[in-house]
Amino acid sequence: MSAELLINITPTETRVAVVENGSLQEVHIERQAKRGLVGNIYSGKVSRVLPGMQAAFIDIGLDKAAFLHASDISVHDEIKDEGAIDKAQLPVRDIRDLVKEGQDIVVQVVKDPLGTKGARLTTDITIPSRYLVFMPDSEHVGVSQRVESETERERLKELVSQFSDEKGSFIVRTAAEGIESAELEQDAIFLRRVWNKILKRKQRSGKIRCLYEDLTLAFRILRDFVGSKVERIRVDSKLAFDQLQDFVTEFVPNLKNVIEYYPGERPIFDLFDVENEIQRALERKVQLKSGGYLIIDQTEAMTTIDINTGAFVGHRNLEDTIFNTNIEATQAIARQLRLRNLGGIIIIDFIDMMADDHKRRVLHSLELALSHDRTKSNIHGFSALGLVEMTRKRTRESLEHILCDSCHICQGRGSLKTAETICYEILREVVRVNRAYDADRFVVYACASVCDYLLSEESHALGELEVFIGKQIKVQAEPLYGPEQFDVVMI
Repeated sequence: MSAELLINITPTETRVAVVENGSLQEVHIERQAKRGLVGNIYSGKVSRVLPGMQAAFIDIGLDKAAFLHASDISVHDEIKDEGAIDKAQLPVRDIRDLVKEGQDIVVQVVKDPLGTKGARLTTDITIPSRYLVFMPDSEHVGVSQRVESETERERLKELVSQFSDEKGSFIVRTAAEGIESAELEQDAIFLRRVWNKILKRKQRSGKIRCLYEDLTLAFRILRDFVGSKVERIRVDSKLAFDQLQDFVTEFVPNLKNVIEYYPGERPIFDLFDVENEIQRALERKVQLKSGGYLIIDQTEAMTTIDINTGAFVGHRNLEDTIFNTNIEATQAIARQLRLRNLGGIIIIDFIDMMADDHKRRVLHSLELALSHDRTKSNIHGFSALGLVEMTRKRTRESLEHILCDSCHICQGRGSLKTAETICYEILREVVRVNRAYDADRFVVYACASVCDYLLSEESHALGELEVFIGKQIKVQAEPLYGPEQFDVVMI
């Protein structure tokens, strides 16, 4: 499958579109103001040791001293496979035996500063690439526990052991499953070059400084696409293009001939209709070519996808119509999961099918469509209720969480009370206030639509209430009020 990368760079934001066979499949966004420190490696100095907390404060050149706990000071022979480390089971040595005040120390940020707290650090340095994680000064080769096949685990371990020595070893990441030796070796060479550069920076200066800053989005994308079938990479910034050329020449030479500068007057994201596709990816409804559609709802706990036939009536019978709609939906679902970067638990409600063969073919079609996704997913088949349960690894924030915020009117509920409901709340509030306080008359402030409804559809109820309490109720529209906002004021 041919892939093309479009890289749009501005001073405040970098966006990368992954286009496969002319169709947008992934969008990556990084905003300059929200770049974190996680992954950065610093040459620091121990400023204070706290035995009572079994921790130390480390000066790494930031406004606030960073925090290093004794459990985050690594002993290399205790390193486990990726995903298998349980620090609670390892004996924690006394912090006074591990670091001393004034000591120089190389650390890596694992958690960004938050509020009044400084960054959280570790001495267990790891440098990731697409398929491997490099661990300096370790001789242990690990394989991610998410690689479930024992045969595959042994194959990967044997291959990567060839690239390891006393100067460092590797953890094989989940993405390496099925990858051949040549691509793994490329990653290993890349990581050793990065580590050698870090060591040279440390030797040149013993000062407190940043030795390694995790790559910005454009560089990370090139790193992560090492070995992928990328036919062309287009960058719309000449400065960024020159920097990326230097990067690929040194670290990813196989991409040197595919990267090019895009000087066109037409915005780069207008190619392949990327801007409009991003807007459509924020909508709940996804239209299928046949006339059917998906409804995608992203919640805190999970993402649900509902499939409907819509305007598609088919050509033969109902069962075939349902089956064809479900098959078409599998392709759209796989694309939307990548495009929106939806992770965690995903529940798919396919249109009910009677034939077991149709269910098997739909599942197979979904698995095939997801096989092109670089993010690992697991499909658990149809449940007793006829729902397909699956999971997809969370790698970054979803597109919606990056680009959107909760509605300040509905507070993220996704729905608003009707004008009728608000009118009844107003009438009840007038009665409550009248019983609690002595007032001559009342003024109700609400948005225009609620006022109109109260004075038209509910005018009879309003008149009856005035007779009941024996007081005048004036209704006044307030243009700054939201659909659910109102006030009952005593005069």
